[in-house]
Amino acid sequence: MPPTLPFDRTHIHPGDRICAAISGGADSVALLLTLHAANTAKHDALGAGLSAVHVDHGIRPPEESAADQHFVEALCASLEVPLHLHSASVPTRAAQTGETIEEAARAIRYDFFRTLIATGQADSILTAHTLDDQAETVLMKLLRGAWTEGLSAIHPVVDVPASTPSQHPGKILRPFLHTRRAEIESFLHALNQPWREDLTNADPAYTRNRIRHQLLPQLREYNPSLDQTLANLAELARDEEARWQTELARLLPQLLLPGKPVRGGGRAVSTAPGESSVAIELDRLRPLDPALRRRVLRAAARQLGARLSFDETARLLALCGFAPYPPVGPPTVAARTGSTLHLANNLRAERSPRELRLHRQP
Repeated sequence: MPPTLPFDRTHIHPGDRICAAISGGADSVALLLTLHAANTAKHDALGAGLSAVHVDHGIRPPEESAADQHFVEALCASLEVPLHLHSASVPTRAAQTGETIEEAARAIRYDFFRTLIATGQADSILTAHTLDDQAETVLMKLLRGAWTEGLSAIHPVVDVPASTPSQHPGKILRPFLHTRRAEIESFLHALNQPWREDLTNADPAYTRNRIRHQLLPQLREYNPSLDQTLANLAELARDEEARWQTELARLLPQLLLPGKPVRGGGRAVSTAPGESSVAIELDRLRPLDPALRRRVLRAAARQLGARLSFDETARLLALCGFAPYPPVGPPTVAARTGSTLHLANNLRAERSPRELRLHRQP
């Protein structure tokens, strides 16, 4: 009996058009083989329409990229799986946007994935992220000072909404998130199935590679089960964040006010989404616990298209008079009427006698 790999098939239904993202590396090759075997099984087959997608990021030497593509094309042809090809220049995008190479590469991939979904060529794109990838991502987020939503890291399911009525909605699925990279390589060795090695995966210029090859091996000396521990943390953070979002959806309409009050009553601006200013009455913030106060302030900033760091959130709390900042010593912001804060993303905060007002300047 041929070897098999377990995968999460919860969100795959008969008749779905599923598309496996394949780079030619071990993880993505194993994903395509696993999906193909499950789709052609005699019993309990997926019953889905299977295709694949390969993206050339324009990072590596052309001959290496071409060899990867030829490998993927041959594998898909042997399995009779249709293949979507896309090429772009990640260095060009990174230079234009200021993104890192890793960020630009991810953006290009997912832009094309969304195109396949929007045009009805796929209902779901499946990527081969593993438990190891999850652990690396959680640690990377932690080192960068992420909040709970950041520590949730790689989600097993991401909804892709339709941008227009004529487009199709879909999902990004990660069915290998509970599978270890070592299991995948053992699976491929048992099948005598080769794969492509991307030399950039060993390049210490990339943060993820330093975490993978330098930091994680040292940390495993303290906790041999660290990868599973970090993956568990991601799941906990994801569930906690979902719970908070439900609570915020209930509370925010009662707490956030548009713009400024005007003489005679009422507010100066509409309540349309994306408005440039929002306010919170201080008396409504006072009864809230510290965790909820932080959430409300961050949600208010997000409504204006800005994200608050921990430091900025603490400064806003100090402006409201709830907590000193920094924790030791005198606050750097006076909690008095007329005090203002200039924050990142062109966000401005102003303290009035009764409100905290946030305004996003052009």
